[in-house]
Amino acid sequence: MPRSLLSTRDLNTRGSLSWRGILTSPAVIVTEALAGAVTVLALIPEVISFAIIAGVDPVNALVASAVLAISMSFLGGRRAMVTAAAGSVALVVAPLVHAEGVEYLLPTVIVAGVVQIVFGVTGLARVMRYIPRSVMIGFVNGLGVLIFAAQVNALIDVPWQVYLLFALTLLIIWLFPRLTKVVPAPLVAIIAVTALTVALGITVPTVGDEAEITGGLPGITPFSVPFTLDTLVLIAPTAIAVAFVGLIETLLTAKLVDDMTDSRSSKKRESWGLGVANILSGIWGGIAGCAMIGQTVVNVKIGRARTRLSTLFAGLFLLAFVALLSNVMAVIPMVALAAVMMVVAVRTVDWHSIRPRVVRRMPRAEVLVMVVTVATVVATGNLAIGVGIGAVLASLLLLQRASQAFNVTRVLATDGESVEYRVRGALFFASSNDLADRFHEAGDPARVVIDFTESRIWDASSVAALDAIEEKYRRDGITVEVRGLDERSARLRASMSGHLNGPAAE
Repeated sequence: MPRSLLSTRDLNTRGSLSWRGILTSPAVIVTEALAGAVTVLALIPEVISFAIIAGVDPVNALVASAVLAISMSFLGGRRAMVTAAAGSVALVVAPLVHAEGVEYLLPTVIVAGVVQIVFGVTGLARVMRYIPRSVMIGFVNGLGVLIFAAQVNALIDVPWQVYLLFALTLLIIWLFPRLTKVVPAPLVAIIAVTALTVALGITVPTVGDEAEITGGLPGITPFSVPFTLDTLVLIAPTAIAVAFVGLIETLLTAKLVDDMTDSRSSKKRESWGLGVANILSGIWGGIAGCAMIGQTVVNVKIGRARTRLSTLFAGLFLLAFVALLSNVMAVIPMVALAAVMMVVAVRTVDWHSIRPRVVRRMPRAEVLVMVVTVATVVATGNLAIGVGIGAVLASLLLLQRASQAFNVTRVLATDGESVEYRVRGALFFASSNDLADRFHEAGDPARVVIDFTESRIWDASSVAALDAIEEKYRRDGITVEVRGLDERSARLRASMSGHLNGPAAE
């Protein structure tokens, strides 16, 4: 038997296949189907846990996840990325559901979906390019810590047999790839451990213990609240939070998968596709979702998926589990799933980024941003908050460095009749606050030249600061010449000069 249905070299090129190319390749179909199967097994316990947090029926959340996975297989801009009911969204909607009732969830999800569609159609998804690498690394490492920590409860206050099953699961995941990579090792481990517990009658916590899982599929979610202005005002803050938390996690995950697979994705399509998929999952299932980072890592790294077929299979398998195999799903030991997710967590962390020799070479500001991002993600349990704080900190540190790189050199003419101030670096609100301190009006001759050949004016604060300096010189009867401005800086100054500092500047 071959060690793998597809060579490593073929993995990334497989992602560029069309639907026709995918469906005419048996090797691709089998590999993607197996990846979808192992992904579903990693998805089920998390979706159930998140549903309990959000105050939603677990079966509804599982169906919503299937709708999301299937929809995004066709609508999404990133192949092989798993979308389902996520913990970050559950945390956002939980206060509204517990305070006002689950019936307000559907309109909230619909409004959130509309916001995401607008975000995608207008091209605002491009703002993700402003997330620096240090924040991305912190995001990935924080994610690994969260995934690992979430599994620890499966090993606390449990029968001693759980620890043996845990060790067996890890052993299979480690040894099975040495035999073959045709079938993902985690899938084999979960099936083997489940079969063993059932055959020997071992009593350990199972998926069925997390929530009651009954067969059959729920109907369309009823719209049971009046869609009035009062309702819109009530749900708007939650809906906007759902929209942006979902977008942040989804677009960051898309970028992560881009890096993992050395391929590109359409962030614009991913954004509006997520909005449409969330509206559909709200109508049939009742809860919104976004990219599931841990399960995406399972799909791409462990399942070796590269096409949309893997997530389509995942969605179909999930529907089959809920409708037809709920009894099978209920007896899967939680420890087997926890072991798989711990392996995923370890593989998610960017270990290279925390090696001492790498950290020593990195700028201190970037190390600080990475550490703060990880710490915030772990402390809050919210990836979006961690990324937001990390991005803000990175921006402030960048502004600090940019303002420190700004300087002004004073050069007095040999005849003493004029003086030239040579400005270097970007002139913007952070650096312009100190601009006036660089000039010596009292000791300057009758003619002053301010040279911007090596500088740029970026904002109104800079124009206002330059106007104030010119006004001081004029009051002392000194002539000021500003030269060397590039076209953009000159146009910006011309449009605002004399209108920013009030009557004193006129």
